[in-house]
Amino acid sequence: MFIKENADKRAWIHQRIRRSEIDKYLINGKSFLDETEIQKALNAGADPDPQYIRAILDKSLMIENLSLTETAALLHVTDLSLISEMRETALKIKKKVYDNRVVTFAPLYLGNFCVNNCLYCGFKEDNCDARRKVLNDRDIRDEIRTLAGKVGHKRLIVVYGEHPRNDIDYIIESIRTIYDVKVKVRKGEGNIRRVNVNAPPFAIADLEKLRDVGIGTYQVFQETYHKQSYARVHPANTIKGDYLWRLYAMHRAFEAGIDDVGLGVLFGLYDWRFEIMALVKHSLELERVFGIGPHTVSFPRLEPALNVEMKDFKQYRVSDEDFKRIILVLRLAIPHTGMIITARETADMRKQSLSLGVTQMDASTKIGVGAYQENITDQDARRQQFLLGDPRTLDQLIREFCEQGMITSFCTAGYRCGRTGKCIMELLRKGEEGKFCKLNAILTFQEWLDDFGSEETQAIARPVLEKEISEVREKYPKMYPKFRQYYERIRNGERDLYI
Repeated sequence: MFIKENADKRAWIHQRIRRSEIDKYLINGKSFLDETEIQKALNAGADPDPQYIRAILDKSLMIENLSLTETAALLHVTDLSLISEMRETALKIKKKVYDNRVVTFAPLYLGNFCVNNCLYCGFKEDNCDARRKVLNDRDIRDEIRTLAGKVGHKRLIVVYGEHPRNDIDYIIESIRTIYDVKVKVRKGEGNIRRVNVNAPPFAIADLEKLRDVGIGTYQVFQETYHKQSYARVHPANTIKGDYLWRLYAMHRAFEAGIDDVGLGVLFGLYDWRFEIMALVKHSLELERVFGIGPHTVSFPRLEPALNVEMKDFKQYRVSDEDFKRIILVLRLAIPHTGMIITARETADMRKQSLSLGVTQMDASTKIGVGAYQENITDQDARRQQFLLGDPRTLDQLIREFCEQGMITSFCTAGYRCGRTGKCIMELLRKGEEGKFCKLNAILTFQEWLDDFGSEETQAIARPVLEKEISEVREKYPKMYPKFRQYYERIRNGERDLYI
């Protein structure tokens, strides 16, 4: 039995990578990621003139993508007054595009079997101390009853290892199960309305299946764009060892008809300045080929994990100050995109990130497979991919947002109204999407408060909501009557109303 299982796994691995679905995107046999081009741009951006920097900030404030040279110039700024102007512009961009709201979600790990051997990961195949599990249908329903029925999440990012036990057919069925679960709560019904997917790179035919099941954003992080560093941490005899298969995952996703994709780097594997430039290049390449860039960008930092030698990664460790520059420059360089900071980071760092342009955070986070239903509160490294820095609950996080004058959005309307892909990107660039998102954010936030908010959080949220409603009445007088009608219906127990 063991021999047959290994033989089946080897056969499965062998058929994963479709070379034709890499070669078709290459230009004269080469990828779009030219390390020499990036290094030249970094050199050209050195010692920037203050007026040039201000012109770049003006361009960014118009919600236009920056070039590699412009991005490099921002990386080289050392003058504190200019850095202050960069921060002010980043916050203006965030408010212009995303208004006064933060989106929340939860990660849900469904399987941690993996055929890869990434040196930095607690789930690598050779890690015999890791506790392996794949959730069955009943397990998934139990996890969702907790996330949607007790915590109040409406969005998930589902995470899978690369292994036959959690292949595309399992992923499709697990997503269907997630959407199927409905839970009675205080006044209405709790359910997950949007499932984003963090999964391995797939062939186009499999990505079409993901499209058809109704996912939100499809995430594949390159981990590091630096080819030599990539090869060092991803053994060549593994699927993930194929740099180009991963690099062109988003090209295949767009070709398969998936509207929204998410890029990311695991900062700490190579020089963070190079990685920012490569991320921007990837975004520009997607715009060039498909007319649309990433819906989200994530920037996790390397964290300790089971049987991972952190001393091997000391050279490129990212300090807190460098991390804040990463967030700041990415907000300016790709101004339309959503920016995600996860519970890898501490509560204090996540709080600081909001003024730099972050728009999404997870909360009540557990990253062990089955950890929500089992109510695991300790950080057992045998069950987790890495260790968390911010264990706060969703209620606690929302309360902090309110204390800073921000509301939490649980809106998923855009994905059911066709405001996705190129459509939503154009609306974001024009500042038009904000009016829909602001109204729907208020509706969904009130819904969450009624069904899940603690008395303390409800009290702190009340004046913030009143201010937001006043702004709707002043800014969008034609839409206000319909909004007000929906708002009252929400207060009376109706759910999932959107404009």
